[in-house]
Order: sequence, then C-alpha cells, then structure tokens
Amino acid sequence: MKFNCGITGHSGVLGSEIIKNNPRVKFIKFNGDITRKKEIKGWLNKKKINYLFHFAAIVPTRIVKKKFNYANRVNYLGTKYLVDEILKSNKIKWLFFSSSSHVYGFSNKQISEKKKTNPISKYGLTKLKAEKYIQKKLSKKVPYCIGRIFSFSHKNQSDEFVIPSIIKKIKNKKKTCEFNNTNHYRDFLDTKDISSAIMTLYKSKSVGIFNIGSGKKTLITNIIYLISKKLKKNCIIKNNTKNNTCLVADIRKIKKLKWKPTQSLKNLIYGLI
Repeated sequence: MKFNCGITGHSGVLGSEIIKNNPRVKFIKFNGDITRKKEIKGWLNKKKINYLFHFAAIVPTRIVKKKFNYANRVNYLGTKYLVDEILKSNKIKWLFFSSSSHVYGFSNKQISEKKKTNPISKYGLTKLKAEKYIQKKLSKKVPYCIGRIFSFSHKNQSDEFVIPSIIKKIKNKKKTCEFNNTNHYRDFLDTKDISSAIMTLYKSKSVGIFNIGSGKKTLITNIIYLISKKLKKNCIIKNNTKNNTCLVADIRKIKKLKWKPTQSLKNLIYGLI
C-alpha cells in the first residue's frame, strides 16, 4: 500500500532537499499560508495525506529578531494551527517537525536530547513553543518526531547564515579581510546528511526528540581560514573575548537507527565557493 507524504516549507532549503533526494516518495506540497487555518484545513481534507513533514518556518535568527511578531506567527502559530487540523482530520499517522539546536543553551559538552532547554535566540524560542504544543496536543494521539537540527549550510542559503556570510565577505574584499570574535564552536552538517537522517526517522517511524548533527565541534575561526585559503585571500582575525560559545550535538540516539553523517565539512564548504 502506497502512502502519501504531506510537506510544508517545500521551497525552503531542507524541504527542497528532502524532495530532491527522495524521488520515489510521493510528496504533496502545501502551497498556502501556514498562518491561515482554512488553507491548512482545505489541504489536509482534499489531499490523501498519511504522513506529514513540517518545515515551514522563518529563518535565520537575525530576521526572526527583526520581525519577531511575524516569525512567531509562522513558526509557532502556524505549527499550532497545523496540529489542530491534524487532530480534526484524524488521518495523519506520523508527523515530523523540523526544530532547531537553538532550543538548547550553550554547553562545553555535547548536548543530548535530555538536556534542559534554554533558547539562545528568539528563533529558538519560537521553535520551543511549537515543540511544546506538539507534545501537549499529540501525545498518545498522533505519533510525532521532533528533529533538533544543528548548523548546516547550502548553496541556496542567504548570506545571513554563517558560512555564506563568511564567503561573501572574503570574496568582496579586494585586500585583507578582518574578522572579530570568531572563537566559537558549532556543529555543521551537510544538507544531504540532514535529508538522510530525516528519512531514516521516517522509515523507522521514530517517535520522540532526536538531535540531527555531525557530533563534531568546528571552530568558526578554522572555517574562515579554510575559505580564505581556497579563495587565496588574506584574513586577519581578532578574538578579543573569552566568552566563547559552543553548540555541538550528541548524536548517539539517532546513530542507534544505523544513521551516520557521510559528508565532510571541507567538501561542503568548497561546494559553496
């Protein structure tokens, strides 16, 4: 028996990557406004959707901070309306919600799914509110999986994101490029690996919260050196702060499903230049 998968945010980086990498899966796209209940209801009622991937969201963090009311409507209220309609439709067998590592606080150790949440940004706050609503309303009613996705990069990302912003700054400088306070650690993953992780969760119909990351910490300073070397440009880095931050995933839980990252950070970065 063939099942249909509904998907919101299909034109975004992760949504489009999922569709591209899984041509045998029948995805039914939501082309409406996620903040309009009637459009969600019409989509779920008219289409024979069995499983649902929810990616629709406003990113990155700077945009969310600048337009918080709008971002909150999309990221939180949009999810709320979707969950409400899922319960009314009574036909969704499993939901995947794309959340973020931003729901956690910074930590010098790898962060497991059991770590207490403490959003590091307003974006993380909107995602955590959505998570809590899903947990409250769908528990024991509709199986759901929350993927807390760590940092990633893609050729279609705007230069508001870390790696694209570094590439743009170095490319646009004719002479020496200067960076400040880059002594921070993040966990970067290729979108191909994120796609395969999510489909692993889908195929196993996993339930609960799962970190999706590389499990490796990467210094932003080292990314700058890697990009500048590839572009043959000189860079000066001034790290004047001791308040370094670290956000790295503990991925032991998802690895139990026989998933692991396969793409290298170097190849990811060079593919963007």
